[in-house]
Amino acid sequence: MDETFAWLTGDGRVVSRQGNIGPAVDPSLTTRVVPFNDLEALERALADGQVAALLIEPALTNVGIVLPEPGYLEGVREITRRTGTILIHDETHTICAGPGGVTGAGGYAPDMLVIGKTIGGGIPAATYGMTVEVAERVTALSPAEDADVGGIGGTLAGYALSLAAIRATLGEVLTAAAFERMIPLAERWEAGVNGVLASRDVPWHVTRLGARAEYHFMPTRPRDGLAQWRHADGELERFLHLWAMNRGILMTPFHNMALMSPATTEADVDRHTEVFEAAVEALFG
Repeated sequence: MDETFAWLTGDGRVVSRQGNIGPAVDPSLTTRVVPFNDLEALERALADGQVAALLIEPALTNVGIVLPEPGYLEGVREITRRTGTILIHDETHTICAGPGGVTGAGGYAPDMLVIGKTIGGGIPAATYGMTVEVAERVTALSPAEDADVGGIGGTLAGYALSLAAIRATLGEVLTAAAFERMIPLAERWEAGVNGVLASRDVPWHVTRLGARAEYHFMPTRPRDGLAQWRHADGELERFLHLWAMNRGILMTPFHNMALMSPATTEADVDRHTEVFEAAVEALFG
């Protein structure tokens, strides 16, 4: 995990990102970082055939929502196939795009897919899947008697509570019918915020991914994580979060991101628009 919490410095070095304290291994020894939406940089990083796997969110969310440009994910798939790099999609957050996440919505074909806490509805849970080809390569190198020694497996593998939570979440919450309600609510949220920004001539932008949306403190949507990071404003984020929370609206306390749920209503969305408009008026007059 520590090895994935890395970023590029201005001179192109790989270092631990802010908040990744005391990683067990220097990320520069095991990790190459490539800017999102930059196929040329990805081509250079994989050209020597030394990268075993590319782990990617098909749309960035941890740094804030950054959407893939048209053709980007197709280009990633083509390059990784050509260089023999296993492509792993992390859909833990991007499942908000629909029941199959961005992968399902776009019909993409990664070699592996991983997803975490989302499918457990708050109960610790995670799972992964892979193509038959990758599975055969793994089993060929993993004697059966060594398959459950530390690492994957162990005490909590197949934990009954986690499995029950996954069954309930996938069967009753993250359903196609639920997304048919949630995504239009996110569109309504996006339109409401954009309307406020336009009426006040505020140079911010709203980015939405399925049932998830957020506002950025920049006039256009970010192209990569660095652009989002450079325009972040911790004090302003905290102000907007507290302003909304004190008026009955709970936003995620990072990035001011809104997540629609099966229980969210149009009235909830419209209440946020009213609260957000009052916050903008307090900030800009």
